[in-house]
Amino acid sequence: MASEKVYRASTTAPVNIAVVKYWGKRDTKLNLPTNSSLSVTLSQADLRTLTTASCSASYPEGDSLLLNGEPSDVSGARPQACFRELRARRAALEAADPSLPKLSTMPLRIVSENNFPTAAGLASSAAGFAAFVRAIANLYELPASPSELSLIARQGSGSACRSLFGGYVAWRMGEAADGSDSMADQVAEASHWPEMRALILVASAAKKGVSSTSGMQQTVATSGLFKERITSVVPKNMEIMEKAIAERDFAAFAEVTMRDSNSFHATCADTYPPIFYMNDVSRAAIRAVEAINAAAGRSVAAYTFDAGPNAVIYYLEQDTEAVVGNLYSVLSEVDGWKASAVEGLKANVSFDESVADLLKNGVSRVIMTSVGEGPVATQEYLVAEDGTPVKSSS
Repeated sequence: MASEKVYRASTTAPVNIAVVKYWGKRDTKLNLPTNSSLSVTLSQADLRTLTTASCSASYPEGDSLLLNGEPSDVSGARPQACFRELRARRAALEAADPSLPKLSTMPLRIVSENNFPTAAGLASSAAGFAAFVRAIANLYELPASPSELSLIARQGSGSACRSLFGGYVAWRMGEAADGSDSMADQVAEASHWPEMRALILVASAAKKGVSSTSGMQQTVATSGLFKERITSVVPKNMEIMEKAIAERDFAAFAEVTMRDSNSFHATCADTYPPIFYMNDVSRAAIRAVEAINAAAGRSVAAYTFDAGPNAVIYYLEQDTEAVVGNLYSVLSEVDGWKASAVEGLKANVSFDESVADLLKNGVSRVIMTSVGEGPVATQEYLVAEDGTPVKSSS
């Protein structure tokens, strides 16, 4: 009779928002990118995925995933690639030490919860696959470094490789055909530039119309601007951005962040047929940031948009009043503001009426967050000791 013992490990993983965007694959099977990218890892106090990986010989045959209380298909190529790589590494440990329990032969039961909307342009797949890989690696007690695990997470979701680190993270595109050098590394720890803040204006929590996976391949196939982006624009932006982070130069950081977002969305618009992830509310957020920077006489805020309409606005803690104070004056009725952070803030920008109306009517909530740390092992389990899925207590 199979042993009833259930083995468990839990981890949280963060969202990351790129300031130099990943868009386009040179190998769809291995999830190899056409360009390098760089992101800021956001605090898990505000945005995180919690995942428990468990296995037991008593589980029914076949691996399973429960995401936000709903069964999720794991038969696809992406999760299967992650399972295969992680099992192979565990099997190698078991072969070297026969006293280890044969976890690699047992069915896996993964239970995962996001504390933010899934597939709504908030990098849910990045946090999700990072937590998925890190939790199984912890369950299997693999000695792999975050960079080694990023090779596996990348095969689940490209940008997930960056969520295996905290702080400021680059995904190096690599050159090897097998993807062995396409991995993430930490450009700087969160503590290097801890004053970095992010205000997310959630313009839509609905699932996006064109998925990132299909959208980027349409761009690769049809956009005339795309080649210029990957051969010239991105390499230059990566160089400037890494220097800006090293020197804590917000003006340079802001310019590259906004220019790169514009470049990315220009290639989407240049795709045939065109792809529009941003909407009128997104464009109003851009105008608001421009007005805030003009009033300050320098760049105190930097917008960026992933494959969705939500605006992520980076700023430094010392410029909270200039950035948050002015946006709060328009969006004070919206949920998500931290009372302690907005108390006493004054506004000094009078936004164009059409901009203010679009933001008031189009932003459903805000998320106030900051640069944060990478995955953290936790004793909070979404699988009970008997293998039954349970809900998060947090």
